[in-house]
Amino acid sequence: MNHPALSPSCVAVISGGASGIGLAAAKRFAGLGMKVAIADLGGERLEQACREVADLQPAHPDAVIAVATDVTRPDDLRNLKQIVDEKFGQTDILMNNAGIQPGSSVFDGSNWDRIIATNLMAVVHGCQIFGPSMIKRQTPGLIINTGSKQGITTPPGDPAYNVSKSGVKTFTEALQHELRNTKDCHVTAHLFIPGFVYTALTKGDRVEKPAGAWTPEQTVDFMLESVAAGDFYILCPDNDVTRALDEKRILWAANDIIQNRPPLSRWHPDFESRFANFLKQNA
Repeated sequence: MNHPALSPSCVAVISGGASGIGLAAAKRFAGLGMKVAIADLGGERLEQACREVADLQPAHPDAVIAVATDVTRPDDLRNLKQIVDEKFGQTDILMNNAGIQPGSSVFDGSNWDRIIATNLMAVVHGCQIFGPSMIKRQTPGLIINTGSKQGITTPPGDPAYNVSKSGVKTFTEALQHELRNTKDCHVTAHLFIPGFVYTALTKGDRVEKPAGAWTPEQTVDFMLESVAAGDFYILCPDNDVTRALDEKRILWAANDIIQNRPPLSRWHPDFESRFANFLKQNA
C-alpha cells in the first residue's frame, strides 16, 4: 500500500530533478497522478525533464512545473516554495536530492564550499523553508533527504563529499526526532541511501550501464517500497552489493571506535586480512 502522501491530490517537490534519481522520482510521482515541481539549475536540461514528466500527465498539462533553482542560495529555495504555493497550494513530499561530486582532497579546498553548500546546507535550508508549513497542515507528508553510503562508511578519496553526506545523515536523524516529537505532526523524514546507480554523477566516461549498477528507476522503486514500509534508513542494494554486505561494512566502521582501531581501518594494511575474514563470517 502506498503512503498517503503518494496520491493524486498531493504535491511533490524534487531538487536535482532534471536528471538521474531526481528525474526518475519525478516520473514515478507523476505516474501516480501527483502534481510535481522539478527544481534544478535552469537550462534546456530542466525544460526537457519537465516535458518528459508532463507527458505522463497528458490530461493535466499544468500538473508539472519546472523551477530554475540554485539550491545553494536560500533565496532561490524560498522562491521555489512561493511558486509551488501559488501554483499548487501545498507541498506533501519534499525530496532534497540535489548533489554534486566533483572530487576533493583534504588539503585542497577548491571544491569544499560548493560541495558542502550543495549536498548538505541545501538539505538543511530546504527542510527549514518547506518543513514548517508541511507540519502546520497536519496531514501526512514526507521529507526524503538523499544521503550516501559514503556518508556512513566514509571511504578514503573524497573527504568533502563524505563530510557532506555524513552531515545529511546526522541532520535527517535529528529532523525525524524533531518531527516525531511535534504535536499533531504527520510528516516523517527518511534518509535515502542509494547504492551504485548509473547516473550522470557516477557514469564518468562509461557509455553503458555497468552490470553492478542499478538504474535510477530501480532505486526509486526501492525507495517508494521502503517508504510504504515505514523505513527511516532506506539502504539500497545494487547488483553487486547486498544489504548483508552493507551491514557488515557499516558494522566494521562502527567498531573502529568501539575497538579503538585506526580510523578507516578497513583500508589499513594491518587490518586488510582481518576485514576480509570478517566479511566471510556467516557469509
